[in-house]
Amino acid sequence: MTTTPPIPGEALASRCPQCGTAIPPAALACHACHALVHAERLKTLADAARAAAARGDVSGELEAWRSALERLPPESSQFRTIGARVQTLSRSLSDPSPPPPTPGAAPARVESKTMWSGGAIAGAALLIWKFKAAGVFLLTKGKLLLFGLSKGTTFFSMLAALGVYWTIWGWKFALGFVLSIYIHEMGHVAAMRRFGLAATAPMFIPGFGAFIRMKQHPATVQEEARIGLGGPIWGFGAAAGCFLIYLATAQPFWAALTHTGAMINLFNLLPIWQLDGGHAFKALNRTERWIATGVVGGMLLMTGEGLLVLIAILAAIQAFRQAPNAEGDRTALIQFAGLVAALSLLMKMPVPGQP
Repeated sequence: MTTTPPIPGEALASRCPQCGTAIPPAALACHACHALVHAERLKTLADAARAAAARGDVSGELEAWRSALERLPPESSQFRTIGARVQTLSRSLSDPSPPPPTPGAAPARVESKTMWSGGAIAGAALLIWKFKAAGVFLLTKGKLLLFGLSKGTTFFSMLAALGVYWTIWGWKFALGFVLSIYIHEMGHVAAMRRFGLAATAPMFIPGFGAFIRMKQHPATVQEEARIGLGGPIWGFGAAAGCFLIYLATAQPFWAALTHTGAMINLFNLLPIWQLDGGHAFKALNRTERWIATGVVGGMLLMTGEGLLVLIAILAAIQAFRQAPNAEGDRTALIQFAGLVAALSLLMKMPVPGQP
């Protein structure tokens, strides 16, 4: 699922341009003089990475350096240097923190009145920013959703899935169901793009949902957790949107879509195998795993949702095991716990016409 395919669109040299030694098609360097096969392309990628860094585009820099890694021998010093840079950039996106204070700088002294007036101004600015951020989100993410539909494999496999579900539930619910799955998968794609990772477009399998295939490996377990939880986060947004429409229209169709969308995303939080919860738990240390298990147990007591029983059992099993990431990942814990709570509450919304 994470295997890297051959580099497309590049004619590999049959002989080394420096020493003339024959080079196998899959080689990345000459075995005689150690000259890099993709030296020119690597220079272009390095220039692109530096340009992205100069304009503060971390995702663009990550994408360029990841592409460079594919064209470097793993045993080379360049591979190790660029790999370290990729990990540093990945961590900056996974858990951004404020810059440390300048050594020797005295802390700023602010009077109480200034703090209150500054707080009021900041609050107003934050409100304005939120409206602006919402508009930017709709423009950028809406564009990404439309871009995904432009892929033939996604569009036609989605049509096939729609046809199958249509015969079971009718066209209206089938369309909403398929779009909910699509939004979930595009949440993964958006997270991968943020980390500069290449991935396939979503592929639908009628009766089994959909999947995407990563073409590159995540650099850290924190990065893997962000990508894994990106799907349920977007999926929760779709379910919450259906819930708001139901509140405005009181149509049972939207209540049913809310419940189903929440169930799909809650199921994906099972901390096992290649499910999204499994990716998230890889980044948690043992203490965080027990906290996550406690949250699941608390929501089970509050809602009585049966799916939480299975999640709680699997989470406890994972908590008993040795966690490979001793430093933990507080962001992943907060996201996982928040999704469990929010999706569980959405699932408890009664659907008119059902017992």
